[in-house]
Amino acid sequence: MQRIGFDEALALYEEDLFELGGTADSIRREMHGKKTYFNINRHINPTNICKDVCKFCAYSASRKNPNPYAMSHEEILSIVDDIVSRDIKEVHIVSAHNPETGLQWYLDIFRKIKEKYPQLHVKALTAAEVNFLAEEYGKSYDEILDLMVENGVDSMPGGGAEIFDEKVRDYICKGKVSSEQWLQIHRKWHERGKKSNVTMLFGHVEERRHRIDHMMRIRDLQDETGGFNCFIPLVYQPENNFLNIREFITANEILKTMALSRIVLDNVPNLKAYWVTSTVNLALVAQEFGANDLDGTIEKESINSAAGAKSANGVDLEEFVHLIRESGFVPVERDSLYNELKVW
Repeated sequence: MQRIGFDEALALYEEDLFELGGTADSIRREMHGKKTYFNINRHINPTNICKDVCKFCAYSASRKNPNPYAMSHEEILSIVDDIVSRDIKEVHIVSAHNPETGLQWYLDIFRKIKEKYPQLHVKALTAAEVNFLAEEYGKSYDEILDLMVENGVDSMPGGGAEIFDEKVRDYICKGKVSSEQWLQIHRKWHERGKKSNVTMLFGHVEERRHRIDHMMRIRDLQDETGGFNCFIPLVYQPENNFLNIREFITANEILKTMALSRIVLDNVPNLKAYWVTSTVNLALVAQEFGANDLDGTIEKESINSAAGAKSANGVDLEEFVHLIRESGFVPVERDSLYNELKVW
């Protein structure tokens, strides 16, 4: 299939939903057959104290969420002890931009986890957190990334990308990492032979053209580095934040965006329907619109659930497998780098 350009991709939004879905599904089947990937993972969000005030965020401590916290290393390690005892393969550590916890606090906890459990995959620090730590401690991105590698971080999550258009970004998350900085950090991470994911937050004040622009920038960097494992379109959660979006995005628009992602991002191998922000049911439907991944069992999640997502306590493994199978797909447990571990 010939690679499509910006105008052509934007025009595809006007197509019939099911025609668009059919095109995306044929690409998905060619790449992955009927396999739907997931992993057995645990999210840990160590602190919600943040120097930034992003209008879409309900997680950071603010007048909308007046419950600041910062976990101790002991608390984090006790969660890690528990998840390893239950054969969980990945710990995903992402939190706010807390000037009090500090760079060494992060590096020490990564090192402690890796020393105790070398087999556990540590996915940690978004590009927004890397940028924050670099600014806060007067270090270059290279220095921060090297310290992450030295202390046991295996891969980077895709958070902080939001929408790359700077005007939209200026409105929803002024002062946070810029789009160019975000892409530069991931480029440097890929140059170290490491993999990462990339997200897109949509369904707030952005327009369709901003989403396509976002995808095009991802495609360009992927052509250069090949370092992105997965693209994750995140549906904006409307509760308890400062954007005050009145009309929530429709399922039709979510599925069209998912299908377009699969069509445009011909060089990113995996497309994740992140059930946390879309609901499990819609994420399963999205498997017929180009998606081939659901993330994982998660167990506990604080960031999106603070904004109304029904994800606070994850999903039971057996239920997860059952739902995938009942939807007509083959449940495949993967590791964090998409190596297949078990076909259920």
